[in-house]
Amino acid sequence: MVSSAQGPSSSRPGGLFESVKALAATLLAVAHTRLELFSVDLEEEWVHVSSILTWSLAAMFCAGIGVVFATLFLVFALWDTHPLLALGIPAVLFLLVAALAGRVVMVKVRAKPRPFAASLEELAKDREHLTTRS
Repeated sequence: MVSSAQGPSSSRPGGLFESVKALAATLLAVAHTRLELFSVDLEEEWVHVSSILTWSLAAMFCAGIGVVFATLFLVFALWDTHPLLALGIPAVLFLLVAALAGRVVMVKVRAKPRPFAASLEELAKDREHLTTRS
């Protein structure tokens, strides 16, 4: 009887401990893959945001210099004959450009893909795969 009790356990090398060890290795590999994907998503997000900020700063700087010179030109050109018009036209133009810029920013913010979409999609697939196997 002792030999028959040892028979089934000797046919499975490692038994439960090996299964748990293999499961832990698989879970660790899945976690490693997901963390790598998350880091790639994070890097892509950083590159995207830094690119937008760099170009936005360059555009605002150049636009600011241009606006100052255009306003000075208009004020100097019209000051003697129409001083209120010389100040009113730039004010209206600035407000229109500000409204347009705000609208463009809102469109860009809404059109951008969701951050970490690839990581979240892969995690959803993993969850679905694990729940269907149970």
